[in-house]
Amino acid sequence: MVRYILRRLLQVIPVFLGTTLLVYYMVFALPGDPIAALFGDRQPPQSVIDTLRSQYHLDQPFWVQYGIFLQNLFTFNLGNDFTGQPIAATLARVFPVTAMLAVEALIIQAVFGVAFGVFAGLRRGSWFDSTVLVASLVVIAVPTFVLGFVFQLVFGVQLGWAKPTVGANADWVNLLLPAVVLGLVSFAYVLRLTRASVSESMNADFVRTATAKGLSRPRVVLAHILRNSLIPVVTYLGANLGGLMGGAIVTEGIFNVPGVGNKLYQAVLRSEGPTIVSIVSVLVLVFVVANLLVDLLYAWLDPRIRYDQ
Repeated sequence: MVRYILRRLLQVIPVFLGTTLLVYYMVFALPGDPIAALFGDRQPPQSVIDTLRSQYHLDQPFWVQYGIFLQNLFTFNLGNDFTGQPIAATLARVFPVTAMLAVEALIIQAVFGVAFGVFAGLRRGSWFDSTVLVASLVVIAVPTFVLGFVFQLVFGVQLGWAKPTVGANADWVNLLLPAVVLGLVSFAYVLRLTRASVSESMNADFVRTATAKGLSRPRVVLAHILRNSLIPVVTYLGANLGGLMGGAIVTEGIFNVPGVGNKLYQAVLRSEGPTIVSIVSVLVLVFVVANLLVDLLYAWLDPRIRYDQ
């Protein structure tokens, strides 16, 4: 087990370097001058532009800029963004908000997606199964920004069940509505994946054997069908955690959530390479840790899987 974890951690190094290098190069290749864009229509003296470009190492070649970024990253000194704010302080402020939003969306899609998927799989071909499949297709077909505006209008404005915008009060309660919108599409995928896996497991030999032994229906479902059906679902949920944090740009924009999505969008507009790559670096670590935990859960879900070799 320990050697397996060490091997997975060593795999993080090339993934991390390759991801940050690719993202940094794409930011570097963006057209325009980010320093000149800071001043808008005003034209500052050339000496001011040259000073700022030298301060942020924009006058250096790409490999020099990337090397400076890695050096600062490994020394835990991310520097300042183009507005003069420390990048580390900004990340410490926005990441907990997006983490709460992503975890809340993950819980919603995991609990309700698995529950509806199990009921649909056990009642394959029934009216409930057909209704759930049609509803999930509708959810997948509708874009996230449309769902966001509809939920904001109906539940936030007309019914008053939640705040239409989050603002500075980003707590678990105020983030519930944007978390539902963020997790709704993934909820539909979890539902359909669970339903298909449960339907397949119901015809397996181990289920017929457990039933022939006289085990009760709830025990067969929980201990045999559900446990063996959760492996592909857990795999999807683990990979989706990083996607939820990175894909929160639209949702955070609609509900005015002060999280990673808003900050990443602003950094892209200003072509702030260090800020963008710093955010991506944390997302890569979140993705790797989530998938490591998923791999460890495999041994609990399926006793045949061992990592001690």
